[in-house]
Amino acid sequence: MDYVKPAEVVSSMIDAGTRKAALPVRDLLIRGALSGGLLGIATSLAITAAVQTNLPIVGALIFPVGFVMIVLLGLELVTGSFALLPMAQMDGASGWREVFRNWAWVFVGNLAGSLLYALLLWASLTMFGEVAGGAVADRIVAIAEAKTIAYAAHGDAGWGTAFVKAVLCNWMVCMGVVMGMVSTSTVAKIVAAWLPITIFFAHGYEHAVVNMFLIPAGMLLGAKTTIGQWWMWNQIPVTLGNLAGGFFFTALALYLTYRVRAATIRSGEPAAQTAT
Repeated sequence: MDYVKPAEVVSSMIDAGTRKAALPVRDLLIRGALSGGLLGIATSLAITAAVQTNLPIVGALIFPVGFVMIVLLGLELVTGSFALLPMAQMDGASGWREVFRNWAWVFVGNLAGSLLYALLLWASLTMFGEVAGGAVADRIVAIAEAKTIAYAAHGDAGWGTAFVKAVLCNWMVCMGVVMGMVSTSTVAKIVAAWLPITIFFAHGYEHAVVNMFLIPAGMLLGAKTTIGQWWMWNQIPVTLGNLAGGFFFTALALYLTYRVRAATIRSGEPAAQTAT
């Protein structure tokens, strides 16, 4: 049987968070940049599919390919670290200094990789600005404006909506991290991780790293938004919402309900209670 029980998954999450907390800055930046680029590629693939088929659900079904590559390669995605690193801290395996260090450098790496891919996509769609980008570019522009100008038009309610959508998003994204650990089979890992990622994308929830690509790409392609609007009305509330969703709905919730069994698994002692 390749199924991994929930308490063992929690133990694996703590171990993963501990390893990530100890990674050198070079690795955090390189792995973070690769993750940003891969997620950007998956996003543009999903948009292309939605434009070609006129069925947004098709884009949602294929978007998880980027997340799966990140998980299988053990790369760094700050939204996943919002769950894994606090679990290591709660277990006493790392301190808050290491947690914030990881988050900061991975965020920078994710941003760098996302911006690089946004620039490359702009170049490929427009022949370095010589031609119009076509239907895919138009869709990216519309999405970028919807994620910034549309929120700004509603003031505090818009900011709060971006935050709530981000909470819901990273609940599912972190569940993707969890589901990727429920099996030792590569195929099963892919299928299990695919499910919650499809859910978040199909709902149109807000993901900080996806937006690091989408909004700058939209701006390069002609979106009428500014850098200030990007950060004020999307990147800041979405990052905070992703943090809240990953921490409260994944890290804290799973740690509180499975910490006793996870501790006995890590120590090699007989379990004191039965997992459901």
